[in-house]
Amino acid sequence: MRVAVLVLLLSISRGSLSQDKLNMCMDAKHHKVKPGPEGKLYLQCAPWRDNACCTANTSVEAHDDNSYLYNFNWNHCGGMSPKCKKHFVQDTCFYECSPHLGPWIQAVDQSWRKERILNVPLCMEDCHEWWEDCKDEVTCKANWHKGWDWSSGINQCPKGSKCRKWTDVYPTPKSMCEQIWSQSYLYTTHSKTSGRCMQLWFTGPNPNTKVAEYYINGARRQSSFSVASLLLLATSSLSALI
Repeated sequence: MRVAVLVLLLSISRGSLSQDKLNMCMDAKHHKVKPGPEGKLYLQCAPWRDNACCTANTSVEAHDDNSYLYNFNWNHCGGMSPKCKKHFVQDTCFYECSPHLGPWIQAVDQSWRKERILNVPLCMEDCHEWWEDCKDEVTCKANWHKGWDWSSGINQCPKGSKCRKWTDVYPTPKSMCEQIWSQSYLYTTHSKTSGRCMQLWFTGPNPNTKVAEYYINGARRQSSFSVASLLLLATSSLSALI
């Protein structure tokens, strides 16, 4: 009995540690089943062309207002400036194309996707630059994931809401990054050179690979410690029974 329990615990441990979350795609509306090369990714999605969870068609649509991806209207409170909109395009490319979001993928029960990201640690520069370039915009909602009026087929401000200054809705970069997509992102004070935060956009080799590795290895170390503690407890309990 003692041996059987130990074997079971070890098999559970190996199973949990063997899950490869470093190179995977979410189970969501437009994601590929597996990541791979996409040599024709469009404009701001191009950095992921060597290994992507998005297709070339998805990358093109990510740049269009009211694209078929989600029928989402960036201009719900008037025209959004190009300098602000570029960050939302980068955000869309990151979400659709990145193969290194595994450590932060969570299961959800939603009609348009079965998985989402939660608390992805963003580099401080990305949040600050995004907020700075959008601070003169207006919006009617803090959380853009839900609560819209979709009666026209595209998102419109819900009844009773008012378009307000961006800085009134999001007084800090942290509030914007964490609230706008229902905690998909986590604001950090890590810089892009730290290796501890994800970059929404980059040039050259994908720096997010090593960041994902860092968090995966941390989770594995914690899992190994937990399993070791559980094995010790099980061994002590079985010894007392024998």
